[in-house]
Amino acid sequence: MRNQKVKTIFETKTMKGITRNLHLCRQSLAKVVPNKTKKRGTSTNEWLTRQLSDPFVERAKMMNYRCRSAFKLVEINDKHEILKPGCTVIDCGAAPGSWSQIAANETNANGQIATLPTGLVIGIDKLQIYPINGVHLLGNADFMKPETQDRVKSILGDRKVDCVLSDMAPNATGVRALDQENITKLCYTVLRFAALMSSVNASLLVKLWCNGDLKQLERDMLRFYETVKLIKPAASRADSAEIFMLGKGFVGLKT
Repeated sequence: MRNQKVKTIFETKTMKGITRNLHLCRQSLAKVVPNKTKKRGTSTNEWLTRQLSDPFVERAKMMNYRCRSAFKLVEINDKHEILKPGCTVIDCGAAPGSWSQIAANETNANGQIATLPTGLVIGIDKLQIYPINGVHLLGNADFMKPETQDRVKSILGDRKVDCVLSDMAPNATGVRALDQENITKLCYTVLRFAALMSSVNASLLVKLWCNGDLKQLERDMLRFYETVKLIKPAASRADSAEIFMLGKGFVGLKT
């Protein structure tokens, strides 16, 4: 019955009337939708184009990783072997969870291989994180706060940490010096935690923006680690300022 009514309506209207109505609708929409919406649409289209042409995005979908950033950690781990079965790992800034997924697989925290030692992975983020098999997740938790670090220590118990990962980054202000200062503060917070909780030969991986003086952080990390190097993974977009600093061979405070 409803289909018949629709058919009747269209039969009673001429093509001229339909064209006129469509023209009026377009005029009305043009008045209602501001110009900035068009700009936002252009930006969205550019983002979609980049995503569709990004091989890491497609590979992430195929391998069931939550984000393309998984391949940054995969590449770093393949070259530097910071994640091994049985390791205890802290993942700071874990959402949406791709690094925790990699850590759970590499440390066997998910128990997929019964013959290998079972690791422990703890993921922390201000955002809520959808559960990951084998990972202790602390969502809605700010790693910068002492109470969050106390929760992590409670989960660790007597275990020492073999690897601390930090993909944390503050919201960019657009002021180069301020942005660098803010992300460096995050790195120092993670470094202090790692210095207190790490086992011998542990590793530390932190994200920075390569738009400021990184030498001081490198010198400070060398006080605790045998080697420190800067890494730009292939999965890190060329137009991104992000870079990673890796410390290996934790020895405690060097004297």
